[in-house]
Amino acid sequence: MPTRSINPFATSTSPSSTAMNEKKDQPRRSSFAKGNKFTSLFGGGSPRTRSEAAALQAAIVAQQQALLNSPSPQQINTATISLPTINLTTATGEKMPSEPKTLFQPPSPEEARRIAKASAQFGPLGSQSHRYTSRFTGEFADPIEDEPPYYFLITTYISYLILIVFGHVRDFFGKRFRKAHYSHLAEKDGYAPLNSDFDNFYTRRLKMRLNDCFARPIMGVPGRYITLLDRKSDDGNNTFKLLGSTTETLNMSSYNYLGFAQSEGPCADAAEATVKKHGITYTSPRSDAGTSELSLEVEDLVAKFVGKPASMVFSMGFVTNATTFPSLVGKGCLLISDELNHSSIRFGARLSGAMIEMFKHNDMRALERKLREVISQGQPRTHRPWKKILVAVEGLYSMEGTMCDLPALIALKKKYKFHLYVDEAHSVGALGPRGRGVCDYFNIDPSEVDILMGTLTKSFGANGGYIAADKHIIDKLRAQNAAMLFAESPSPPVLMQIASSLRIISGELVPGQGEERLQRLAFNSRYLRLGLKRLGFIIYGHDDSPIIPLMLYHPAKMPAFSHEMLKRKISVVVVGYPATPLVSSRARFCVSAAHNKDDLDRMLAACDEIGDLLQLKFSSGVAGGAEPEEWASQGKETSEKAIVKAPRWRLTDVIKRGVEDTKVQLR
Repeated sequence: MPTRSINPFATSTSPSSTAMNEKKDQPRRSSFAKGNKFTSLFGGGSPRTRSEAAALQAAIVAQQQALLNSPSPQQINTATISLPTINLTTATGEKMPSEPKTLFQPPSPEEARRIAKASAQFGPLGSQSHRYTSRFTGEFADPIEDEPPYYFLITTYISYLILIVFGHVRDFFGKRFRKAHYSHLAEKDGYAPLNSDFDNFYTRRLKMRLNDCFARPIMGVPGRYITLLDRKSDDGNNTFKLLGSTTETLNMSSYNYLGFAQSEGPCADAAEATVKKHGITYTSPRSDAGTSELSLEVEDLVAKFVGKPASMVFSMGFVTNATTFPSLVGKGCLLISDELNHSSIRFGARLSGAMIEMFKHNDMRALERKLREVISQGQPRTHRPWKKILVAVEGLYSMEGTMCDLPALIALKKKYKFHLYVDEAHSVGALGPRGRGVCDYFNIDPSEVDILMGTLTKSFGANGGYIAADKHIIDKLRAQNAAMLFAESPSPPVLMQIASSLRIISGELVPGQGEERLQRLAFNSRYLRLGLKRLGFIIYGHDDSPIIPLMLYHPAKMPAFSHEMLKRKISVVVVGYPATPLVSSRARFCVSAAHNKDDLDRMLAACDEIGDLLQLKFSSGVAGGAEPEEWASQGKETSEKAIVKAPRWRLTDVIKRGVEDTKVQLR
């Protein structure tokens, strides 16, 4: 029987015809023929030892793993992934082997590109230990917010002062010697300028300096990786010119919590089939001819998912809040809002005409004091009782990473008899063992909350929003809500994307996948948060929040941090005033189920380097990140105040202990 040599690194796997003819002419040894019938099952008469076979298998596994870890389909070289086909031949004693049985078939170039593309959108799970269930345990407490040394706060104020002074100096000379640059701010032919000089000052003198960090154009699917279109500016970030090249980066900036931003899979396939059946748009508001069978199906799915009797969907999340409040409250009503509520809530509250009061962020004592005051005093001037009182909060705050104290809100609601409105734009799909939001996370019956609002963009890979409540409230909104009467209906493929993702999360479609996505998101959120705290950064928010703000403070550190991350091919969002307080500039990381532990380790390594470079590690340790030897002393009652050490872990120790410590109470 001829001997076959299997070499995965050779340019050709077939032996030459000359060698074959020489072996046919050689006489066959009977002693070897009998003794090698068993060994021929594992490669014929090859003289390879077991160690050589193990080395061959290890090389094949290494090449397969390298293929899976390659994020970019464009970078695949078919020469590097060409693996041999391994066959199992039976020893029959015949001169010619019987029909081979394939043990391993390497992927074709097309299949390799498909695998790499899918991995770039949703990373493979490294281990089953990288999963965690998001569930509230113990007593809810506000997260401890660490503060930097006064030196950093003072220099932050000085930085803004310098920017403002130099900005006014440049404007003083510019308005006299470069008048063309300020023509849009001056009166012209009797027309008043639409742009206010005072309002425009911040944009042209502060934001313009870091304008290249915002609105970077992208292409492709914003999944695990995101592809940026390279650009440059020759006029101080006033305008940009595309360079014609792209950069593929790790995506830590998109609200892709459950990783449904995919171009392949059950959701994408269903959306594609829906386009062929229903087209792109219904070309009509819901109140006219825009209510389809898909719309009714999605509203029924949303209501069952969040645990409410009825719901209605909108084509835009911002519009959902902006048009709902005017339909719920008006003159003679009181709306009490958290001071850090989203702009859409503030906008809708102003449109409603109701009296607006605010309370300190997530402070239930402040809310109770405000309730006692407004109820006892009644309406201004007349002191008549309020027609209705509505308290509006968010389930998960997008800039802080904090959750609302829902148990305390329910207790106050029962005591003071107000209506409760919870905006779950960022919490639905991202929190709770079943992904139902803050009610699921705290194990509270959704009937305790009057109105649940949410968006369908973040966790479901679609767009739009929903309102879920009792049927009589939904019927009222259908008749009075401006978005229902005048706005466009959600498009068919978007509705199908919503329906498919809801069925996956619920387990109706692809059982097990929804649970894995929820648990991967919970693990990733806790793992990255704990790692950043241990490295010495000031991190805001609750432990299970997928929104992780890293505090920067200095305005100049926003573009510096963004650029350093981009050098390491990581996309992040930096946020400053007016979206945050003046001295609370930050980088905001949005964790996704599409990430795996390797991505988060890469993120931690980049933050560790940049933190040392930009001097960002100023955590005092009061908010977490304690050394292991300090854990035992925590909780022990001592007469002396415990000394808290500033956490400055080595990166290797953070990664080594991260998986184990993520699944216990974060410290």
